[in-house]
Amino acid sequence: MTRYLWSVFTKPWAGLPGNELGRLVAGLGFTGAEIPVRDTAYVTPASAEAELPKFVGQLRAEGVEPISIASELSESVFSACAEAGVPLIRIMAPLGDDGYAASVRRTRERLEEVAGFAEQYGVQVGVQQHHGRFVASSLGVLQLLNGLPRERFRVIWDAAHDILAGDDPAVTLPLVADRLAMVNLKNVIYTRTDATGDIGGAWKPWFVQATDGLANWSAVFRQLAAQNYTGPICLTGQYSDLSVSVEDRLEQDLRAARSSC
Repeated sequence: MTRYLWSVFTKPWAGLPGNELGRLVAGLGFTGAEIPVRDTAYVTPASAEAELPKFVGQLRAEGVEPISIASELSESVFSACAEAGVPLIRIMAPLGDDGYAASVRRTRERLEEVAGFAEQYGVQVGVQQHHGRFVASSLGVLQLLNGLPRERFRVIWDAAHDILAGDDPAVTLPLVADRLAMVNLKNVIYTRTDATGDIGGAWKPWFVQATDGLANWSAVFRQLAAQNYTGPICLTGQYSDLSVSVEDRLEQDLRAARSSC
Protein backbone atom coordinates (compact mmCIF):
# COMPACT_ATOMS: atom_id res chain seq x y z
CA MET A 1 0.00 0.00 0.00
CA THR A 2 1.25 3.50 -0.83
CA ARG A 3 2.46 5.35 2.25
CA TYR A 4 1.60 8.99 2.82
CA LEU A 5 2.14 11.39 5.68
CA TRP A 6 -1.46 11.75 6.84
CA SER A 7 -1.91 15.30 8.00
CA VAL A 8 -4.63 17.70 9.10
CA PHE A 9 -5.04 21.47 8.92
CA THR A 10 -5.39 22.48 12.55
CA LYS A 11 -7.46 25.64 11.94
CA PRO A 12 -10.49 24.20 13.85
CA TRP A 13 -8.36 24.24 17.03
CA ALA A 14 -6.29 27.35 16.23
CA GLY A 15 -6.32 28.59 19.82
CA LEU A 16 -4.80 25.48 21.41
CA PRO A 17 -1.20 25.40 22.67
CA GLY A 18 1.12 22.93 21.00
CA ASN A 19 1.03 20.18 23.63
CA GLU A 20 -2.78 20.03 23.69
CA LEU A 21 -3.00 20.25 19.91
CA GLY A 22 -0.45 17.50 19.45
CA ARG A 23 -2.37 15.10 21.67
CA LEU A 24 -5.64 15.89 19.89
CA VAL A 25 -4.17 15.44 16.38
CA ALA A 26 -2.39 12.20 17.29
CA GLY A 27 -5.56 10.91 18.93
CA LEU A 28 -7.46 11.41 15.67
CA GLY A 29 -4.93 9.21 13.85
CA PHE A 30 -2.82 11.84 12.09
CA THR A 31 0.96 12.01 12.11
CA GLY A 32 1.29 15.39 10.37
CA ALA A 33 -0.22 18.85 10.75
CA GLU A 34 -0.48 22.18 8.99
CA ILE A 35 -0.46 25.05 11.50
CA PRO A 36 -2.27 28.36 11.02
CA VAL A 37 0.07 31.24 11.86
CA ARG A 38 -2.40 34.07 11.74
CA ASP A 39 -3.61 36.89 13.96
CA THR A 40 -6.50 34.67 15.12
CA ALA A 41 -4.29 31.69 16.03
CA TYR A 42 -2.17 30.67 19.03
CA VAL A 43 0.98 31.51 17.03
CA THR A 44 0.68 34.80 15.17
CA PRO A 45 2.98 36.31 12.53
CA ALA A 46 4.19 38.81 15.14
CA SER A 47 5.03 36.07 17.67
CA ALA A 48 6.21 33.41 15.22
CA GLU A 49 9.96 33.84 15.67
CA ALA A 50 9.63 33.46 19.43
CA GLU A 51 6.77 30.95 19.61
CA LEU A 52 6.78 28.70 16.52
CA PRO A 53 9.90 26.63 17.37
CA LYS A 54 8.53 25.83 20.84
CA PHE A 55 5.06 25.09 19.44
CA VAL A 56 6.49 22.77 16.79
CA GLY A 57 8.63 21.01 19.38
CA GLN A 58 5.52 20.27 21.44
CA LEU A 59 3.79 18.78 18.39
CA ARG A 60 6.78 16.58 17.63
CA ALA A 61 6.86 15.39 21.22
CA GLU A 62 3.37 13.97 20.58
CA GLY A 63 4.45 12.24 17.34
CA VAL A 64 3.03 14.91 15.00
CA GLU A 65 5.27 16.35 12.28
CA PRO A 66 4.47 19.92 11.13
CA ILE A 67 4.37 19.83 7.32
CA SER A 68 3.56 23.49 6.69
CA ILE A 69 2.08 26.67 8.04
CA ALA A 70 -0.75 28.75 6.57
CA SER A 71 0.47 32.31 6.91
CA GLU A 72 1.93 35.41 5.28
CA LEU A 73 5.22 35.89 3.43
CA SER A 74 7.07 38.21 5.81
CA GLU A 75 10.75 37.66 6.52
CA SER A 76 10.01 36.95 10.18
CA VAL A 77 7.70 34.09 9.18
CA PHE A 78 10.35 32.61 6.87
CA SER A 79 12.88 32.92 9.69
CA ALA A 80 10.53 31.25 12.18
CA CYS A 81 9.92 28.34 9.82
CA ALA A 82 13.64 27.84 9.30
CA GLU A 83 14.30 27.86 13.05
CA ALA A 84 11.42 25.44 13.68
CA GLY A 85 12.21 23.13 10.75
CA VAL A 86 8.88 23.73 9.00
CA PRO A 87 9.48 23.30 5.26
CA LEU A 88 6.64 25.26 3.63
CA ILE A 89 4.36 28.31 3.87
CA ARG A 90 0.95 27.86 2.19
CA ILE A 91 -0.84 30.80 0.62
CA MET A 92 -3.55 31.52 -1.96
CA ALA A 93 -3.52 34.14 -4.72
CA PRO A 94 -6.33 36.65 -4.03
CA LEU A 95 -8.12 38.71 -6.67
CA GLY A 96 -8.72 42.38 -5.99
CA ASP A 97 -11.18 44.86 -7.38
CA ASP A 98 -8.70 45.79 -10.11
CA GLY A 99 -9.33 42.49 -11.91
CA TYR A 100 -7.65 39.19 -12.61
CA ALA A 101 -4.62 40.30 -14.62
CA ALA A 102 -3.62 43.07 -12.24
CA SER A 103 -4.14 40.82 -9.22
CA VAL A 104 -2.01 38.03 -10.65
CA ARG A 105 0.68 40.54 -11.57
CA ARG A 106 0.67 41.89 -8.00
CA THR A 107 0.95 38.40 -6.46
CA ARG A 108 3.72 37.48 -8.91
CA GLU A 109 5.65 40.61 -7.93
CA ARG A 110 5.28 39.66 -4.27
CA LEU A 111 6.56 36.14 -4.95
CA GLU A 112 9.56 37.58 -6.77
CA GLU A 113 10.20 39.88 -3.81
CA VAL A 114 10.33 36.96 -1.35
CA ALA A 115 12.36 34.62 -3.56
CA GLY A 116 15.47 35.72 -1.68
CA PHE A 117 13.87 34.81 1.66
CA ALA A 118 12.87 31.39 0.31
CA GLU A 119 16.46 30.76 -0.75
CA GLN A 120 18.10 32.28 2.31
CA TYR A 121 15.98 30.37 4.83
CA GLY A 122 15.44 27.18 2.81
CA VAL A 123 11.65 27.43 3.13
CA GLN A 124 9.25 26.75 0.26
CA VAL A 125 6.18 28.76 -0.73
CA GLY A 126 3.16 26.66 -1.73
CA VAL A 127 0.31 28.29 -3.67
CA GLN A 128 -3.12 26.63 -3.53
CA GLN A 129 -5.94 27.10 -6.01
CA HIS A 130 -9.17 28.38 -4.41
CA HIS A 131 -12.65 29.05 -5.79
CA GLY A 132 -14.16 32.51 -5.77
CA ARG A 133 -12.01 35.63 -5.48
CA PHE A 134 -8.72 33.79 -5.91
CA VAL A 135 -6.79 32.15 -8.70
CA ALA A 136 -9.14 29.19 -8.95
CA SER A 137 -7.49 26.65 -11.25
CA SER A 138 -4.36 24.55 -11.17
CA LEU A 139 -3.39 25.96 -14.56
CA GLY A 140 -3.76 29.48 -13.21
CA VAL A 141 -1.45 28.68 -10.29
CA LEU A 142 1.10 27.14 -12.65
CA GLN A 143 1.03 30.22 -14.85
CA LEU A 144 1.53 32.39 -11.77
CA LEU A 145 4.63 30.37 -10.78
CA ASN A 146 6.09 29.97 -14.27
CA GLY A 147 9.79 30.81 -14.27
CA LEU A 148 10.20 30.82 -10.49
CA PRO A 149 12.53 28.15 -9.01
CA ARG A 150 10.71 24.80 -8.80
CA GLU A 151 12.50 23.78 -5.62
CA ARG A 152 11.23 26.88 -3.80
CA PHE A 153 7.82 27.67 -5.33
CA ARG A 154 5.40 24.78 -5.21
CA VAL A 155 1.76 23.88 -5.84
CA ILE A 156 -0.73 22.81 -3.19
CA TRP A 157 -3.49 20.89 -4.98
CA ASP A 158 -6.96 20.83 -3.37
CA ALA A 159 -9.57 18.23 -4.36
CA ALA A 160 -12.65 20.34 -3.55
CA HIS A 161 -11.38 23.48 -5.25
CA ASP A 162 -10.32 21.40 -8.25
CA ILE A 163 -13.89 20.19 -8.75
CA LEU A 164 -15.31 23.67 -8.07
CA ALA A 165 -13.14 24.89 -10.95
CA GLY A 166 -14.73 22.22 -13.18
CA ASP A 167 -11.47 20.27 -13.42
CA ASP A 168 -10.50 16.60 -13.30
CA PRO A 169 -7.67 15.19 -11.16
CA ALA A 170 -6.61 12.95 -14.06
CA VAL A 171 -5.78 16.18 -15.90
CA THR A 172 -4.69 18.60 -13.20
CA LEU A 173 -2.54 16.35 -11.01
CA PRO A 174 -0.23 15.44 -13.92
CA LEU A 175 -0.19 19.11 -14.87
CA VAL A 176 1.21 20.14 -11.48
CA ALA A 177 3.30 17.01 -10.82
CA ASP A 178 6.69 18.73 -11.13
CA ARG A 179 5.78 21.31 -8.48
CA LEU A 180 3.39 19.28 -6.31
CA ALA A 181 4.25 19.67 -2.62
CA MET A 182 1.02 18.68 -0.87
CA VAL A 183 -2.47 17.35 -1.61
CA ASN A 184 -5.39 18.83 0.32
CA LEU A 185 -8.49 16.69 0.72
CA LYS A 186 -11.96 17.99 1.41
CA ASN A 187 -15.24 17.55 -0.45
CA VAL A 188 -18.04 19.78 -1.59
CA ILE A 189 -21.47 20.03 -3.15
CA TYR A 190 -23.62 22.98 -4.20
CA THR A 191 -26.63 23.97 -2.13
CA ARG A 192 -29.38 26.45 -2.93
CA THR A 193 -29.30 29.92 -1.46
CA ASP A 194 -32.12 32.41 -1.07
CA ALA A 195 -33.42 33.73 -4.38
CA THR A 196 -32.01 37.14 -5.25
CA GLY A 197 -34.15 37.99 -8.24
CA ASP A 198 -31.28 37.16 -10.60
CA ILE A 199 -31.82 34.67 -13.41
CA GLY A 200 -30.03 31.65 -11.94
CA GLY A 201 -26.97 31.60 -9.73
CA ALA A 202 -28.75 30.90 -6.42
CA TRP A 203 -26.25 28.24 -5.34
CA LYS A 204 -23.20 28.17 -3.08
CA PRO A 205 -20.52 25.61 -2.18
CA TRP A 206 -21.28 23.45 0.86
CA PHE A 207 -18.43 21.42 2.32
CA VAL A 208 -19.32 17.83 3.22
CA GLN A 209 -17.94 14.41 4.17
CA ALA A 210 -15.68 12.63 1.72
CA THR A 211 -18.36 10.15 0.62
CA ASP A 212 -21.00 12.84 -0.04
CA GLY A 213 -19.23 15.27 -2.35
CA LEU A 214 -18.54 15.92 -6.00
CA ALA A 215 -14.79 15.24 -5.80
CA ASN A 216 -13.83 11.60 -6.36
CA TRP A 217 -11.15 10.89 -3.77
CA SER A 218 -10.59 7.38 -5.13
CA ALA A 219 -9.77 8.87 -8.54
CA VAL A 220 -7.37 11.25 -6.81
CA PHE A 221 -5.51 8.38 -5.16
CA ARG A 222 -5.39 6.38 -8.38
CA GLN A 223 -3.76 9.32 -10.11
CA LEU A 224 -1.34 9.93 -7.24
CA ALA A 225 -0.30 6.27 -7.37
CA ALA A 226 0.29 6.55 -11.11
CA GLN A 227 2.55 9.54 -10.44
CA ASN A 228 4.39 7.76 -7.58
CA TYR A 229 3.48 10.61 -5.24
CA THR A 230 4.51 9.97 -1.62
CA GLY A 231 4.20 13.44 -0.10
CA PRO A 232 1.79 14.76 2.52
CA ILE A 233 -1.97 14.28 2.29
CA CYS A 234 -3.70 16.97 4.34
CA LEU A 235 -7.36 16.75 5.36
CA THR A 236 -8.47 20.33 5.82
CA GLY A 237 -11.26 19.83 8.38
CA GLN A 238 -13.62 22.16 6.53
CA TYR A 239 -17.31 21.24 6.91
CA SER A 240 -20.28 23.55 6.45
CA ASP A 241 -22.68 21.62 8.73
CA LEU A 242 -21.37 21.98 12.27
CA SER A 243 -24.06 19.82 13.89
CA VAL A 244 -21.54 16.95 13.91
CA SER A 245 -18.16 17.58 15.51
CA VAL A 246 -15.19 18.25 13.26
CA GLU A 247 -13.30 15.53 15.11
CA ASP A 248 -15.91 12.87 14.29
CA ARG A 249 -16.06 13.95 10.66
CA LEU A 250 -12.28 13.89 10.32
CA GLU A 251 -12.00 10.40 11.78
CA GLN A 252 -14.56 9.18 9.24
CA ASP A 253 -12.83 10.93 6.35
CA LEU A 254 -9.39 9.67 7.36
CA ARG A 255 -10.74 6.09 7.33
CA ALA A 256 -12.30 6.70 3.93
CA ALA A 257 -9.09 8.14 2.54
CA ARG A 258 -6.94 5.30 3.87
CA SER A 259 -9.33 2.77 2.34
CA SER A 260 -8.77 4.32 -1.10
CA CYS A 261 -5.02 3.75 -1.14
